Parts: sequence; structure tokens; C-alpha cells
Amino acid sequence: MTDEEKYTSNIREPKLIAFYLPQFHPTPENDIWWGKGFTDWTNVTRSTPLFKGHYQPHLPSDLGFYDLRLRETRHDQIKLAKQYGIDGFCYHYYWFSGTRLLYKPLEDMLADPDSDMPFCLCWANENWTRRWDGADHKILIAQKYLPDDDLNFIKSLIPFFKDERYIHLDGKPFLIVYHPQHFQNAKRSVSVWRDYCRSIGMGDIHVCAAFTHGNRDYERFGFDSGVEFPPHNLHWYNINLEIRFHRSFKGSVVQYEDVAKQYLSHNYQGSRVFKTVFPSWDNTARAKDRALIVLNGTPDNYEYWLSSTIDLSLRNGVGEFVFINAWNEWAEGCHIEPDHRFGHGFLEATLNAKKAVGRHTFFRNSGLPLNADIHRRVFWSDLRETFAYHLGIGFGNLKFSINKRPWLRSAILPMVRAIRTLRAKFVQPR
Repeated sequence: MTDEEKYTSNIREPKLIAFYLPQFHPTPENDIWWGKGFTDWTNVTRSTPLFKGHYQPHLPSDLGFYDLRLRETRHDQIKLAKQYGIDGFCYHYYWFSGTRLLYKPLEDMLADPDSDMPFCLCWANENWTRRWDGADHKILIAQKYLPDDDLNFIKSLIPFFKDERYIHLDGKPFLIVYHPQHFQNAKRSVSVWRDYCRSIGMGDIHVCAAFTHGNRDYERFGFDSGVEFPPHNLHWYNINLEIRFHRSFKGSVVQYEDVAKQYLSHNYQGSRVFKTVFPSWDNTARAKDRALIVLNGTPDNYEYWLSSTIDLSLRNGVGEFVFINAWNEWAEGCHIEPDHRFGHGFLEATLNAKKAVGRHTFFRNSGLPLNADIHRRVFWSDLRETFAYHLGIGFGNLKFSINKRPWLRSAILPMVRAIRTLRAKFVQPR
């Protein structure tokens, strides 16, 4: 059976596709921006706990602090993934008006037929900035969307689309776009891609919109489907006041069960939206005191969320794929690769859910961290933290509303930059 036959809409059992980060190798750009030899392991190993019982840092076990330039590493990952039920990787693809970043693992994989894992691509079409959330604080390299970018971008993908390992849906190469609302005219861009692929005899492509940055629709962009991308679009109730932090904390701590139940209950406008789960989430390594920390991201809880998601996908008639975020997002505390705390636990949970072993019928873990100090409630402290929390939410909503209106964003951006320049000039660091 060919790969194209295997990845069609006739599949009755969802294929488990894990998002894959190709960040774990040095690059000239990261040497300049972050220091010589920087990789995501640099962030991972610097992370420290923010409260008692906080699981940080996340450290790898079986595969170690690998370098993705090594062929052996790629083969070990594929062997492990297949052993535990992963059907394919979705590599993040970084392309900026012809400049590619973190491309060497992809190029090496493409040239190595022994890397026998089905794969697809997700274009990570965000600006790279000094912050890790894509916000425009200090842009390192921008998405410019130049007049020829649509054509040049799709041309860069053709070698991948033609590879026999590339994942197809309905007989078409399957492509995810991370931030579709970032386009100047998404429908025009997709039309250029489709026309070019047809012109070279490849036929049509299947374009899938990631539900990120508030987006919950794919049809308005002219795409064929959508895919959840937790924890994007999460509306959470944090439990910060139940935890005594070691130092000031501006982020949010939420419960895994609450997150999973929210995604299991999501309904969308389009009829073809693929579900996604994550094993755990804690981006302290990147965001530090702005982190989103999801408590009780354990193999048991993950297994129940994944199992429930597979069942739901089949009932809803969108059972071709279920995505896992992610295979190796170590700096976001989001990985199913083996670590020192859980070993192969997340991998075993993946296989159990896929085989419908049904070991769990509810979220087993929902408590506070072991030995965590319960924060004593003080009126003025509570009032200050509540005010700061809701002010942050309001500011975030305002920022999102502005970003949805390019004309308003363009009008306000010069003033914001001027304020930042003045602050940097007159406010001395402590």
C-alpha cells in the first residue's frame, strides 16, 4: 500500500501526528542573536522551579541532549516514535521571504531514505522576536509577505511534497499554516499555491489552518480544514492564589483537567477540524515569570485526554488525524520523548490510547504539587493580584483587537515604538 493510499479520508482509525521542533542544533543566526552554541537546550537547562513541587527543569533521559545534525539521533527518534504508536511527524518549517532557519534537520531527513517516518510541514509564519510568543517586541527576522513570496514559498515545498513519505489527505499533500490571519490576503496566497501545484502536474494541495492567536475558523481564509493548537485559544481560570511562589510571578497556573475538558467541549464553525492534545505544558524555561504552567500534566491524565479525543474525532467524522503537541518542545515542558521524571510514561500512554486499552475513565491527577505551600489569603494582596490579573487580561484582549485591524495597528505602532525608545533611554535597569 502506498503512502498516498494510507493517508486518505477513508481511514477509520486516526493517525497520530506529533508536532516536531527542529531547534536542537546550533545555527549562525542563533549564535548572533542568543550567543555562540545556543540551542533550545540552553533554555531548558537554565530553568528553575518557581514553587515547591514545581517540575523544572525538564531533562531528557534516553535520547539525552541530542544534536539534530546527527543522523543517529533522527533514527533513534523514529524508532522510538513508531514503537509507541506515532504515525508521523509534523515539522515546523521556518521560511522568511526566501531565508530559511532551522532547515538542516529537514534537509538531512529528506536526503536520507532510511529516515522512514511519514511527515508533513507546518509553516511557522511568525516574526522571530526577542520574546518567544511572536509578539513584536524586538524583531530578529520578520515575515514580510513580499509580492513574490507566495510563489517562492510554495516552490520551496515541492521537494517535500514529492517525497514518498509526505503525508497526503484525500490524495493531496497536507500543509498546515500556523498563523493564517497574519497574511495580507490569505485567499490570494492559497490560490497562488494551488495554481502553481496544478501547473507542474502535482494537482491540488490540502491547506489546514492552525487555530492560534484567537483564530477559530479556516473557511474565511480559503483553507480546507483547521487544527487545534493547544494551549492557544484557551480561556483559563488560574489557581495562582493557591500556590506560594518563590518570587514574583506574572503568569498563570492552571489545572490540566480544566484545560483538557475545555478542548474536548470546543465546537467550531467548519465541519473539518482536527483535534489536538498536549502531554503537559510549562514554558517556564522560555517565559520565566510570565509562564503558563499546567499542573498535573501526567501520563495518566494525558492518556485519558488522548483516548477521549480519539473517540470524539471518530464520532464527529473527522477521524483521519489526531495531533499531539508535541514530540519535543522541551522548553515549553511539552514533550512525549522520555524524561527523567516520567521515563517512557507519555509514550506508553500514547500507545494505550491508540489501542483503546481503556485504563482510565477520568482525570486521575488534579491536586496541588506535592509539598506545595498553600498561599495564605491576605485582603490587600488578593486585591492587588486580582486587579493585576484582570488588567493583564483586558490589555491582552485590547492588543488582540488592535492586531485584528491592520489599519489601526499601523496607526498605533509608531507611538508604541516611540514610547519604548524613550523608556529604554530614560529608565535605567536595576
